[in-house]
Amino acid sequence: MTTFRLAAYAVSISNDRVLLVRASSPFGEGHWLLPGGAVEHGEDPIDAVVREVAEETGCTGVVEQLLGVDSRVVPAEERHMPEKGVHQNIGVFYQVRITGEPRPEPNGATADPVWTPLADVPSLRRAALVDVGLALASGKPPTGHVAAVPVGGLVIH
Repeated sequence: MTTFRLAAYAVSISNDRVLLVRASSPFGEGHWLLPGGAVEHGEDPIDAVVREVAEETGCTGVVEQLLGVDSRVVPAEERHMPEKGVHQNIGVFYQVRITGEPRPEPNGATADPVWTPLADVPSLRRAALVDVGLALASGKPPTGHVAAVPVGGLVIH
């Protein structure tokens, strides 16, 4: 058995800070993520990232640029629910300008949207997608692809 997810993520950097949200779902509580999430059936990834930014932060997001795409395969034994088998996540990363003041998502899968100093990110327990998004934003590779981010220590799937 395998599962698949297409997701869109916002990389919002301002004044040497990045906008992060804290996971509050039962499967990943407490680690940090970029605002974003699953693209719904029939939804454009740009619309998905704008919707997710609004849901998770209460802010308006304006997509400024496509940064790239990351495809990550998670082996079954590294999943929270290994019985579901191998999982592939394809993440579409956008540079997004944020307007408004962040507020927590009511009853959602994320909480605590925070403008986090870039220098503090390496010391946070975070999803690998944070590192992918920051690498895409800082390098802006012409291919829209960066090397896989190894998981372990503070970096999780």
